[in-house]
Amino acid sequence: MDDINALRRILREAKVIAVVGLSADWFRPSYFAAKYMQEHGYRVIPVNPKYPKILGEKCYPSLRDIPQAVDIVDVFRKTADVMPIAQEAIKIGAKVLWQQLGVRNEEAAARARAAGLEAVMDRCVKIEHGRLFGGLNWVGVNTGVISAKRPRWLAY
Repeated sequence: MDDINALRRILREAKVIAVVGLSADWFRPSYFAAKYMQEHGYRVIPVNPKYPKILGEKCYPSLRDIPQAVDIVDVFRKTADVMPIAQEAIKIGAKVLWQQLGVRNEEAAARARAAGLEAVMDRCVKIEHGRLFGGLNWVGVNTGVISAKRPRWLAY
């Protein structure tokens, strides 16, 4: 999906995002994206069987184990792993199957659309939210996280 108005509508209407493949490591893109969305008012539900809790939220081993409705299923997995996730997203009644940057499973997206879900591929929820709703500082601009200055504490 490349329609800016549709992306804006999806992100405005969604309240609950299940992040499949969310890592508990703060330096991983999935963690940074989920933290950003959490800080911007979304309920983030981690889906990863490795962890009991991430970002203060109970972690579930699969989408079918989540006891509440989910708006967006955000996929941080390899393209080859998306089809079973899409099938679970359909079964739980999710509204959107969102495949992150670098993830583009056309067959899974087509199946999701046929079941009435919207499908987004090869886009990051954090980047799109920042671009469409003005959160660009979280993308790396003016945060002090990314800087051309050499830190004083490094021994060079």
